[in-house]
Amino acid sequence: MVSEGANADGTSQNSTSRNSPARNAAADNGTPERRGITVRRAPKFVPFMGLGGVLGIIVAAFVAYGIPGDESFDTGAVFGFFLVSFAAGGVLLGAIAALVLDKVSVRRSRRAVVESVPDGTEDDAEG
Repeated sequence: MVSEGANADGTSQNSTSRNSPARNAAADNGTPERRGITVRRAPKFVPFMGLGGVLGIIVAAFVAYGIPGDESFDTGAVFGFFLVSFAAGGVLLGAIAALVLDKVSVRRSRRAVVESVPDGTEDDAEG
């Protein structure tokens, strides 16, 4: 994941816009614009939470159908009770795992310097 200090709507907080005079001056001089960024690998939360929910469903099925229980309760009702409990717990544990991995990725982030690439030259347009 590359972050450069973005606003809540995803737009950059960089003070120079794409068509600003400072950017155009740098492009006209032939000197590339340099900018520092933070590079890190961040986990996606939804797959972790989904995997936790699926594992919770599997554990609920094992508990309801695999372990002998009281004859007075219907097996389907027991499965439904454990399904809700274990699926919610699995989603919660998946979210916690993603948070821990996100914290680790913040510590392992690296700083990098990037340069702007010229838009294109006449040679590129002809070939």
